Amino acid sequence: MKTVIINQARMTSTRLPGKVLKEVMGKPLLEYQIERLKRTKEADEIVIATTINIEDEPIVELCKEHDIPFYRGSEEDVLSRYYEAAVLRGAEIIVRVTSDCPIIDPRVIDKVIKTYKENTDKYDYVSNTLERTYPRGMDTEVFSFRALEEAHLNAQMLQEREHVTLYIHKRPEKFRLGSVKYIRDASRFRWTVDTEEDFILISEIIKELYPSNPFFTLEDCLELVRRKPELTEINKHIRQKGE
Repeated sequence: MKTVIINQARMTSTRLPGKVLKEVMGKPLLEYQIERLKRTKEADEIVIATTINIEDEPIVELCKEHDIPFYRGSEEDVLSRYYEAAVLRGAEIIVRVTSDCPIIDPRVIDKVIKTYKENTDKYDYVSNTLERTYPRGMDTEVFSFRALEEAHLNAQMLQEREHVTLYIHKRPEKFRLGSVKYIRDASRFRWTVDTEEDFILISEIIKELYPSNPFFTLEDCLELVRRKPELTEINKHIRQKGE
């Protein structure tokens, strides 16, 4: 079954506009993430799902520069953007990641995909976000095209159109849901970029790890913050939007 990573990205973030193209060591965050997504072994293709807004033209240009497929759809109706991108690329299994997770570990993505593929008789949707044990910033969701299509055709609430999988994981009576957990609870760590403090932390992690090992892992990040606990202080007061 064709497995497609669909990565949603836009420039008009309310808390930190332009965050996906903010640069660390002369390279935009989205480029770091694309490098990492290309390392996945369980996915066949990567698509950047951006919007038709003129503000998102720089994202399109970056995709063209790196020969990454892209799709431009609605800014507000992200569910329709995902569905249309999936149809266009012939996706049978959809892997959802978001561009505010630039240091996501491809091995984590592969683990969630593999769990789904090995349990298609049990699950319609598998993620490491239903029960948080991974650091925020490793978020990966995997689901069938059928589940995405059903959500797209039936979701009515604004929140369900804005948050792609909300319709699915709020209906466990309709969709079979599976969780992937880390070996221990590392959910207190926040490695996503939503605010300036988040960006400062991610910048520090990249500067510390990338030069000697461009494909640093989740475990490398954990070891870094163990050695330098002051890094975690940078954004520990930040609360996820909507929480």
